[in-house]
Amino acid sequence: MFNTETELIEQLKQGNESAFKFLVKHYQEMILKTCYHFIRDNDEADDIAQDVFIEVYRSIKSFKTQSKLSTWMYRIAVNKSLNAIRKKKQTERLKHIQDFFSFSNVSDQSISPIEHKVEEDEQYSLLLKTIYKLPENQRTAFILNKYDELSYKEVAEIMQTSISSVESLIFRAKKNLQKKLSSSLQKK
Repeated sequence: MFNTETELIEQLKQGNESAFKFLVKHYQEMILKTCYHFIRDNDEADDIAQDVFIEVYRSIKSFKTQSKLSTWMYRIAVNKSLNAIRKKKQTERLKHIQDFFSFSNVSDQSISPIEHKVEEDEQYSLLLKTIYKLPENQRTAFILNKYDELSYKEVAEIMQTSISSVESLIFRAKKNLQKKLSSSLQKK
């Protein structure tokens, strides 16, 4: 339908509804996958992906073609996902404070954890928990590279940093994961 990315961007800037539908159809899976890799909740990732497309729609006129459209959209998806994580942590902290001061019965609010029957599921779960404990920049670079299978160059563009910084972040992420996972497995 659109021969080049430039043509698509121009049509988007003009408010062409067909161009926006094409954009959503073409990039929806990529954005949803990226959000899910950060959030690990299908419904929440879907909500964030919708927010990404709303942001793209609102901001397309200010998009400068210094980067690819997909890179710009990845950046929005990563930022919105990280903001959602921060907001969730803040909400959880507030809830803990409220629980403490209201002397609520913890057993009434406890949610039974999902039981993993297979050893591989437990190890995968441990890996995910460990990934989410990495410093934000390491976690972002690691997820974009390993889960979204983006090159170091693409990750650098999304994170607005150098390729060598991305290499360093991923190297440190791997070392941290290795150290934390080995100590967790030794405790078992």
